[in-house]
Amino acid sequence: MTDAGSGITTTIAPETSTLADVQGASDQRNVAIDKVGVRAVRYPITLKQRDGGEQSTVASINLYVSLPKHKKGTHMSRFLEILNRHHRTITPSQIIPILHEMKTRLMATDAHIQMTFPYFIEKAAPVTGARGLMDYLCSFEGTSNGADDFILGIQVPATSLCPCSKEISAYGAHNQRCQITARVRFKGLLWIEDLVAIMEGAASSPVYAVLKRPDEKYVTERAYENPKFVEDIIRDLALAMEKEPRITWYSIESENFESIHNHNAYAQIERQKPEAAPALRKK
Repeated sequence: MTDAGSGITTTIAPETSTLADVQGASDQRNVAIDKVGVRAVRYPITLKQRDGGEQSTVASINLYVSLPKHKKGTHMSRFLEILNRHHRTITPSQIIPILHEMKTRLMATDAHIQMTFPYFIEKAAPVTGARGLMDYLCSFEGTSNGADDFILGIQVPATSLCPCSKEISAYGAHNQRCQITARVRFKGLLWIEDLVAIMEGAASSPVYAVLKRPDEKYVTERAYENPKFVEDIIRDLALAMEKEPRITWYSIESENFESIHNHNAYAQIERQKPEAAPALRKK
């Protein structure tokens, strides 16, 4: 079409309803697909914080649904449309509604979401109170496939000090950075800050963003007075998980990045609490 006043020709896109829906066509191979969707979507999200505030961060998001054997494909754009409606209210309580909307919009029986994102917590040094931001890699995992399931995951850096090295050495003991990982199911409200505190409590010492000399002395001596093998860390963390009434299931691991060995030390525990009903999940 040409505008008589400007001489500019404009092309008008045809209505979507007139275009062929290739994805919605039938497929004759008789093979169902467990998960199909979009991966590695970098997306800004806003999270609620324990202190009542909000934190903006960037998540890497995977969104999947199941696809029946008779259907050729899924509609990829709908995943992003759903995400666009929810990104400013992303909390654990929002994950299940997102999954339900995915199943409805994409006519699927199963829906899955995986989100990983950095979360920052302001942390004071133990002696001087110097404040700095610690970043923790967190994840939200959700599944809806007849039953709804949500798992919160966090990776926490910490310090471990070797009990054997301390015992056999005339002075000193070797220590190392460790990475403690937890994935939990829970009831009620469990903040990221709550789980981080539980996890840091299982290490020889937490790590900090800012340390002045008095803080460094304190952290060094605290770790020396609290030596732990990787086995000690994971057992102490399991006991702490058992004491937390909101947590119903946990999978925990610790990896110690050894400072005097050419390998890492590792330990893992997974437990369903006896009083908690097992999650109903399709295999």
